[in-house]
Formats: sequence, C-alpha cells, structure tokens
Amino acid sequence: MFYFVAGLVTVLISLGLSNRGLANNHEYYRGKTIRLVVGYAPGGGYDFYARTIARHMGKHIPGNPAFIVENMPGAGSLVSANHLYKIARSDGLTIGHFNGNLFLLQAMGQKELDFNSARFEYVGSVAKVEIACGFSKASGIDSADKWLVSKVAPRMGATAPGTGAHDTSRLLNASLGFPLQLVLGYKSTGEMRVAVERGELHGVCTGWESLRSLWKNFLESGELVMVLQALPKPHAELPKVALAISFAKTEEARQLIQIGVHDISAASRPFVLSPGTPKERVQILRKAFTATMNDPGFLTDAEKSNLEISPLTGEELEKTIHGLLKTSPAMLAKLKQIIAPQ
Repeated sequence: MFYFVAGLVTVLISLGLSNRGLANNHEYYRGKTIRLVVGYAPGGGYDFYARTIARHMGKHIPGNPAFIVENMPGAGSLVSANHLYKIARSDGLTIGHFNGNLFLLQAMGQKELDFNSARFEYVGSVAKVEIACGFSKASGIDSADKWLVSKVAPRMGATAPGTGAHDTSRLLNASLGFPLQLVLGYKSTGEMRVAVERGELHGVCTGWESLRSLWKNFLESGELVMVLQALPKPHAELPKVALAISFAKTEEARQLIQIGVHDISAASRPFVLSPGTPKERVQILRKAFTATMNDPGFLTDAEKSNLEISPLTGEELEKTIHGLLKTSPAMLAKLKQIIAPQ
C-alpha cells in the first residue's frame, strides 16, 4: 500500500510539473515583443508581407505579444539570414524573413552563406514567388519571341545573387538563351521600378505579386508589358503570357528551370527561427502562423495591398527545404555554375 501511494504521489507531482511547464510555455509570450527581421529595405514585397503579418499574428499567440518589424538589408537579404543563424538569440522572439533562394545557394556550397539550412526552425511560408518578366514600353520588347531574338541585350535589374530576380534571370539566359545584361545593387523592387521609369533599366524578372502591387499603374497604362512567366503553368492573371519552360530545348534545360525556379519558388518567402529554438515555441509560432493565414482580417488586409497568399505550413516548408538539400551533386554543380560562378 505504501509503494502504491508513493507511486501515485510521484505521478501526480510529475503531472503537476508537466502542467506547470505547459502553463509557462502558454504564458511565455505575455508582455514580450517579437522582432520580425526583414532582409530588405522598406518598400518592397518582403517588407509589405512582413508588416501585414505583424499586424495580425500576435492575436493568435498565447499572451498576445507585440510585433515590431526591423529592416536589415544587405547582399540580397544574406546579411539578415546570417544574423538569424549566428547572432539572434534562440528564444523564439526573433523571426527572420529573407529570400528563400538563399537555401539553394547554401545547398550549392556558396561560401558567403554562414548557415546550414537544415538547422533552421521553419515557421511557414506566406506565398510562392511566382517569377514573371516585364519590359518597359520604351524597350520595344513586347513578347518573349522578340526578347529571344533581341540583338541588343536588355538591361535587367536585381538586388544580389540569391534573389529571384538575379537567379531566374541568369537561368533564363544560360539555359534558354534569353539575352540580358544583369545590373545588380538595387535595394528593393521599388528601386528597380524607379530605374525602369528613368530608363536605366529595360525590364525586370521578379515576383508577380510584387509587380502587380508596386507596378500597378505601369501595368494598367501599358508602360510595363509582361512577356514571360517562370511558372509550371500559367498564372490565372497572366493567361496569355508565355511560359519560360516551353522554350527549353533539352532535358537539362527543363531540369534547371524546374529545380532552380519552380521548386524554389514555394520556399521563397519563408519565416524562420534560429537553430536551437525550443520546440514548444516553434510549435506555438507555427500554429499562430497557420491561424494568421486563415484569418479573415489578415486576408482582407493582404487583398487591399494586392498581396497574394499561397502559404506553406512550417512542416511543409521544412520538408521542402530538406528535399532541396538532397538534390543530386551533378545538378547542384550545374546550377552553381550558372547562378553563382566563381
């Protein structure tokens, strides 16, 4: 009888400690502030998505923490990714939002990337970056066929290697033969829009959601003409715009576009936590992120800003990245040769 009572007491104490731990986890975020670190300057698509999420996600986290958005631009968002991996505390109070194309660069062994994608904790992805290419009316390029045979390579803008604008442009050039001069150093899509308006650039390949939001007046006036979309099937809003992969003449070219553009697009707008973040906090933030993606207030807010929402859960995003890391060495070497030549 003594042993039975003693055992029962032990079980009750263990349950009490467990419940106390759950309660502590449940209340962890009360009175705290979560930093949402964006890898780009204000005014671009990543910044818009982060600020829209920051206005709604807190109410889905136990304790209702506040959110602040901090912009940390540099090297196509690499500065912010390295910060999250090496400097930010693993306490669940810092969430990074950088360009998911960096995961591909890391898989290819790019030296400047001081992180291991397999060690990050993944909260979710807000939208696919569905890359489309547009040219100014002044460029004279109003179709993919005209671009392909252009005798003068048009100037195309990008921020840095590891971004959709940079990587997709290089892949279109190397695998499909579209001529271009890539001009780097822009801090955001907004800056590239101004450069096109001034005639410094002829066009840009970047996320359609950013184009239709930030370039709305240009599109409606015909000053920006969409000629190509790097998607597996036509976007509902671009039914007559040519698909990049339809210009592939070899199996290798098709694979390069599939892996380097189509597959990475789903992970291009990730929300990520530092390695070592306690698993219970990862789960709290994953659940809150998914709830935010289904929040009518958030969806209305996103629609007002012309932000497309096509999310992945934290589990789906993690599976996608870990799958990318298993790409064959031969294909990764070819991709590296195109995207990140030494």
